[in-house]
Amino acid sequence: MPPIVKQRLFLDESGDHTVREFNPKQWDKRYLCLFGCSFDVEHYRKKWQPDFEEFKRRHFGGDPEDPVILHREELKAKHGLFSVLRDQAKCDAFNKELLEIADKAPFRGFAVVIDKFSIAEKHFGPVGTHPYHVGILALLERYCGWLHFGKQTGDVLAEARGGREDQQLKAAYVAVYSGGTRFNAANFFQKVLSSTEIKIKPKVQNIAALQLADMLAYPAKRRILGELNWAPAPTGFTNELAQAIERKYNRRFADNKVLGYGKIVIE
Repeated sequence: MPPIVKQRLFLDESGDHTVREFNPKQWDKRYLCLFGCSFDVEHYRKKWQPDFEEFKRRHFGGDPEDPVILHREELKAKHGLFSVLRDQAKCDAFNKELLEIADKAPFRGFAVVIDKFSIAEKHFGPVGTHPYHVGILALLERYCGWLHFGKQTGDVLAEARGGREDQQLKAAYVAVYSGGTRFNAANFFQKVLSSTEIKIKPKVQNIAALQLADMLAYPAKRRILGELNWAPAPTGFTNELAQAIERKYNRRFADNKVLGYGKIVIE
């Protein structure tokens, strides 16, 4: 019998995951961030997810049959349903509550930043050098390390990106699960991952924690790059969100690189 799922890592990205040519000086193109938040599944289903739905209804209305789905870029543009945020008072109220949610939500944060310019000639084991797949490998190592430490089990749910890309992501997950990595044998992953496959769901399925990860991935990325002086430090509300989730990471420093369960930079 497979282990009962106790944790679920909800995964999204910030940045361009493609490997086409780009100017290395364009930090927004050069660095890809994978950000995940891991929730206790039972608490998430019974308490946090319903509360998050109510939060959305308070600010944007909506119908249970046609739910509001939050997306950072659409919120930033304040178009369509989110045009109510053009009212400064309503925007301030939404931002204040989102900060409270980011600060108080009971999740563990994981962030991986990949320097696409530097990884092409390096060896990362079973997943090749595709930036997204390298990020998955690094996230799984840290997520599974945290699961081992807490004597927990868990699985991973990522947002769908497209047919071919989703199949490649599934293959990268299976490669790590079944073959291990340079640092950990396969049984390291198999003992704590409750599923042999990664779950992939589209945004339209209204998965609350994927929406949260979508809104936090960019602030997490900017905070990490700012700490390393690889990009301008975040300002304004982006910085406030980044600060709100800092305590969600387990982290340590070595040679000015952020390591440990919570954050990792791969170059």
